[in-house]
Amino acid sequence: QRIWDMRQSSGHCTVTINTIGENINIAWCPDGNYIAVGNKDDIITVIDARKFKATKIQKFNHEVNEFTWDNAGKYLFMTTELGTIEVFNHELRRLKSIHAHPSNIYCIEFSPCNKYFAVGSADAIVSLFTLPEMICVKTYTRLECPVRTISFSHDSSMITAASEEPHIDISHVGTGEHIYTLNTNAPNNTVAWNPKDYLLAYAGDEREHSREGKAYDLGNIRVLRCSS
Repeated sequence: QRIWDMRQSSGHCTVTINTIGENINIAWCPDGNYIAVGNKDDIITVIDARKFKATKIQKFNHEVNEFTWDNAGKYLFMTTELGTIEVFNHELRRLKSIHAHPSNIYCIEFSPCNKYFAVGSADAIVSLFTLPEMICVKTYTRLECPVRTISFSHDSSMITAASEEPHIDISHVGTGEHIYTLNTNAPNNTVAWNPKDYLLAYAGDEREHSREGKAYDLGNIRVLRCSS
């Protein structure tokens, strides 16, 4: 685990924190005081970023997927292979468990307005939950493959979801109405709305073939401007 101070022009790593195993997920707490790190062995480490020390290390007996802090930075929300959303405090004490889907949940995102959070599952469904009630009020079902990534627009009016299908779905958060289908011609790995504008960035498994017929990855990041 490496931390850089972007105020320094040297570009050198500020501090290195040793954690267990190969890390695959990381999430800063919004107040900047804590970092949650997850590895391939489903071990979650909470790091105090003020002291650069691990304050809690916990091994889970089930697969832990994407996790994130709520917008206030009080709680850590985890998605699991059990189809549950697990809510923890900074000491990784479980406070609540929501059985949201019958299969693996892969991704989670909070809306900027702090009224909602959404999760995407292996059943190809995106579920929208209210805050602070944590009640599912809407589902988006236009994808046909496991949902890999979701994102809210800056004003929380639109939600975007993508999978290995060669297109991205954009829906209205409140009504669930379909807004736009963006054809990408490749499986999609990540989507992210600009925090201040109707700009959607996305990246996937785009490939091209050389004259000799050999396929190679392009590594493109594309940006779409959407109207309000």
